Amino acid sequence: MAAMAGRAAALRGSGVRFRWRTRVAAGGVRGAARDAAGRQDYDLLVIGGGSGGLACAKEAAQLGKKVAVVDYVEPSPRGTRWGLGGTCVNVGCIPKKLMHQAALLGDMIRDAPHYGWEVPQQVPHDWRKMAEAVQNHVKSLNWGHRVQLQDRKVKYFNIKASFVNEHTVCGVTKGGKEIEGALEHGITSDDIFWLKESPGKTLVVGASYVALECAGFLTGLRLDTTVMIRSIPLRGFDQQMSSLVTEHMASHGTHFLRGCTPSRVKKLPDGQLQVTWKDLASGREDMGTFDTVLWAIGRVPETRSLNLEKAGVNTNPNSHKILVDAQEATSVPHIYAIGDAAEGRPELTPTAIMAGRLLAQRLCGQTSDLMDYDNVPTTVFTPLEYGCVGLSEEEAVARHGEEHVEVYHAYYKPLEFTVAERDSSQCYIKMVCLREPPQLVLGLHFLGPNAGEVTQGFALGIKCGASYRQVVQTVGIHPTCAEEVAKLRIAKRSGLDPTVTGC
Repeated sequence: MAAMAGRAAALRGSGVRFRWRTRVAAGGVRGAARDAAGRQDYDLLVIGGGSGGLACAKEAAQLGKKVAVVDYVEPSPRGTRWGLGGTCVNVGCIPKKLMHQAALLGDMIRDAPHYGWEVPQQVPHDWRKMAEAVQNHVKSLNWGHRVQLQDRKVKYFNIKASFVNEHTVCGVTKGGKEIEGALEHGITSDDIFWLKESPGKTLVVGASYVALECAGFLTGLRLDTTVMIRSIPLRGFDQQMSSLVTEHMASHGTHFLRGCTPSRVKKLPDGQLQVTWKDLASGREDMGTFDTVLWAIGRVPETRSLNLEKAGVNTNPNSHKILVDAQEATSVPHIYAIGDAAEGRPELTPTAIMAGRLLAQRLCGQTSDLMDYDNVPTTVFTPLEYGCVGLSEEEAVARHGEEHVEVYHAYYKPLEFTVAERDSSQCYIKMVCLREPPQLVLGLHFLGPNAGEVTQGFALGIKCGASYRQVVQTVGIHPTCAEEVAKLRIAKRSGLDPTVTGC
């Protein structure tokens, strides 16, 4: 996201400085400047205090530039607010992974008797206690970011930003009209991590990784959870892997409404929410009641309030993202955009951080290196984690042709699942390669425990141009799930059973 909680950076070019000034707003509309006393000049002005923006600001300041960060979080329709650090810190990666961990601990408690631990059959979960601990950690990160900016002498403005022209950005004081949303009876993923009380029986609308991750940890915390999917889950990811993800979730208690769209949400006298939806295949309407409706249908970058047109910065009229080139430059040579606000970039914290640092280094003459967006690893933290790097099977076939692609795969059983008699039906790995020797690895897809840790390690090899032969010549660490990657021998086209047997 760009202006408020995201990663758009406006930076100086050769001999160019940015002027910052604060204007006072009435009712949320920018008023006229009273005088020029509040104007300040900066080498680098970063709009958006997310992961990429902060990384860029701190790097440039460390290299001797005069830097300011402008960040303001527009409250969610339910009024949820948060501090410096962007989506990842406040309403994304960090609280999501901690609540995912809470759910995994519940699974471990259920496994414990199989390993000799005498624990009660029913162990209650306290949402309030978990939420308080998670929120306190997030607040500590907010404070840490502010301290780091202060230590590097980066000026921080907790205020909305808007372009006056290509060299001047003004600030608008808070106190304007808050967002009025159509979500009067629902919450978003921005709110779920800041709830003081358990959401209870929850309908999650959407099938993005955010939707499935939230549904996964809610189910893991033993809450009745339903996911409503309009079309396909995890669009943009390998669809075989996506199907296995949802199969695992369904077999472990998450309900799915497929091919459905919500048409109405009504609050009942008892406070429950009555949701009406339409089955797109039959046209039939149905309804159900829930305690919470969580909308997880995607984010729109906060670029429209920036008045980018006054600076001459071009955006995609459909996505509202900022158009950039390989150097992260916009249509205005000295204004750049990184992270979620930039068109065609992965919406991932690590890519934004690296892009921000490299951008600052280039502008300060320290390097000419560009951000490489190929083979970026990522993980979906569903109950059974899905990690991937490189091309999906569909992308590889589309790019190289089916006859030129070889896919090696395996179903495996994690050792940890054996004693506890856990189902491992969806634990699956596939490596997508070019068929012609030395069989360059195009993509790796791993579904199982600790997928992020496994994928991160193999990502280095794939980034360095590893071949299938090199992977299978790598000695595995026994007994681990990761070693199953180095043991892949069965090609899909062979039709042989890919199930791993033995130790």
